[in-house]
Amino acid sequence: MRYAFLSSTFRGTCPNARETTMRLIVAAIGRLKAGPERELAERYRDRIAKAGRAVGLRDIEIIEIRESRAQDARRRVLEESIALANIIPERAVVIALDETGENLNSDAITGVLRSWRDAARPAAVFCIGGADGLGPELRSRADLTVAFGAATWPHQFVRIMLLEQLYRAVTILAGHPYHRA
Repeated sequence: MRYAFLSSTFRGTCPNARETTMRLIVAAIGRLKAGPERELAERYRDRIAKAGRAVGLRDIEIIEIRESRAQDARRRVLEESIALANIIPERAVVIALDETGENLNSDAITGVLRSWRDAARPAAVFCIGGADGLGPELRSRADLTVAFGAATWPHQFVRIMLLEQLYRAVTILAGHPYHRA
């Protein structure tokens, strides 16, 4: 499995991509425990990794960041947002997954991925907050904020839905029949 697990005190940064292909990073607060959700997430991650190479996506990495143990919700959001911000590579596109974001269809997601890849951006980092969401500083830093509808979803489900949409985007880029528009 290609999961990295970081504590909320992580202070390093990811190395810059030096190739012409773009890296995908899903940075999420909390861990998917062993079970069907983790298996499904790993299945989509594997599919993206295999199919992505042919369309200019170098790698997909999932980084899990430990949930803050702060008692105050604002403090939790701050600590978790700092931990997420610390893993964003230089020049990366930042995508915040937040209930206030845009509802994009699969073709629109594919279009933005294509444009970032074609602009030689080294990475696209998808930030998924914990139970209390993302901090305003991280949301304002985002190049794009995306929602998966008006419903509230557990952040574990958001990760799986994101991975499925990324796989769908890769298949659209590759001209594969998985997506039926």
